[in-house]
Amino acid sequence: MTDPGRNAAIWYADDGYDPVNKGLNGRRVAGASFLAGFFRHADVAEFVSLTQGRKGQARFAERLAASGRDLPHRAAYVSAPLRMAPVHTLYYPSPNYAEQCWLRQRFGKQTYAISGITHTTATRAVMQGMFDLRAAPQAPWDAVICTSRSVHAATLRNLDLADAQLRARFGALPPRPLMPVIPLGIDCNAYAHDPAARDALRSRMGWGPDDIVIATLSRLLPYGKFDPGPLFLALQAARQELPGRRLHMLACGIYADTHSKNTFEACARALMPDVSYTHLDGADATARRETLSGADIFTFPIDNIQETFGLAPIEAMAAGLPVVTSDWDGMRDTVSEDVGIRVPTLSAPARHTLPEAWRYHCQQQSYAQYSSNVSALTAIDLPALTRAFVALASNPDKRRSMGEAGKRRARTLYDWAAIIPQMQDLWAEQNAMREAADDDKTPRAVPMAPAPMDLFSAYPTAQLTPGRGRIHPQDSSVTLREIYAARRYGKLGQVFEKEETLQMVHDALVAGGAAGSSAATLAKQLGLNPVTVERACLWLIKYGLARYEAPS
Repeated sequence: MTDPGRNAAIWYADDGYDPVNKGLNGRRVAGASFLAGFFRHADVAEFVSLTQGRKGQARFAERLAASGRDLPHRAAYVSAPLRMAPVHTLYYPSPNYAEQCWLRQRFGKQTYAISGITHTTATRAVMQGMFDLRAAPQAPWDAVICTSRSVHAATLRNLDLADAQLRARFGALPPRPLMPVIPLGIDCNAYAHDPAARDALRSRMGWGPDDIVIATLSRLLPYGKFDPGPLFLALQAARQELPGRRLHMLACGIYADTHSKNTFEACARALMPDVSYTHLDGADATARRETLSGADIFTFPIDNIQETFGLAPIEAMAAGLPVVTSDWDGMRDTVSEDVGIRVPTLSAPARHTLPEAWRYHCQQQSYAQYSSNVSALTAIDLPALTRAFVALASNPDKRRSMGEAGKRRARTLYDWAAIIPQMQDLWAEQNAMREAADDDKTPRAVPMAPAPMDLFSAYPTAQLTPGRGRIHPQDSSVTLREIYAARRYGKLGQVFEKEETLQMVHDALVAGGAAGSSAATLAKQLGLNPVTVERACLWLIKYGLARYEAPS
């Protein structure tokens, strides 16, 4: 029997898992891949979703059905998260889950654990999110999965800065969340080398069997992914050292805007005139397959803090390609010397980038400008990058051996079959910590979600006294139905009470006669919650259909 302590309810909204309809970016691609991997490899008795409502529930169910995994799906909504039980961990596809901590606080921190995960960590929202998380009722059994050691170090530094401020103001702080390093995963089978796709691409492009194709698979953003200039300079220099050998640069990706397209194309013309440049649409699955099958070398020369992990090199490894990457963030973990070449990087010291930090914080600089400026101050060792391309382009045996090693490494370490059990181990650890913790004594009230008439109790002359006083029916020339229809409450959705409930309470009140009734009597008679009856009565009073007699 599977242990529900090793399961997690999946917080689901299309924005976190649907790159096709919500826009192609790394976070959504990773989310979609995780969900497919979780459905395929999770050792669970059921799948549990937590959504805003039925639409999200249905979309989760569709994805589960498409996976082919025949296990039950049980749905809970964010307004009633305890219905995820006996599962007591919530997986949230972001490190920014302070709001989820507050949603949980109404029920108590010990009711369930929260497990978030890092993606891009350079945005103002994520950096603010780390501060908000520490100020929220985050529990020591909560977790932020860091996808690489570099991201772990960056997140620790972010928390250090947040904690320094909070400690100076408030003194002692509660323990931080767990921060394990668990990489993102892929389905290695989906990236297997396809000889037919290779032949189709190279034939269509007129690339000969001895031509060397260097490919990348990426969003093509010179300000948000990598600066193409150094790559193109290195390829041109490599071409000069490989007389008689044709080199081709293949960029499979999406230009975010005309500026990006123009920048890549202008740099290609100006900086590598002896190397051809070809762009394929990264949104096209056939183009992606042809790229990974038709190339000889994969490159990912990231120099931008927007990137945190880098799934593309692992996809290339799964396809059997040797990889040339920058020695940067996640690639420092994923690209070992047997599968590729990591090229050294050199960045500005912290103080030299303070202008970017402050302008971005003051919103005098956009995120694109912020990340682009930092990229401009980050250098990839050009001679080393050139040597890497020359070494691989001139040695097919080395390309082959690295490609084979890459396939083994991708399947052993980065296939979801290897990653999902690590995540389930984490959830089991979180659950055990939660169960062993002392009773939570913190207030259950959520300060940013007080009952409106608690916060605004000084506004009215008086408030109805719950459980006391009498409600008397009143004659009216207009019916309840006419009032409700004229008022058009339904147009806003989420009405305060259904018309049927109001009518039921009104009919019972009228049937009780002029002497009136207490809300408790009406509630017992109708089988309703007394609060529901009192809410209905207030509306009846508002429209002259009833009168309130306050207790003496």
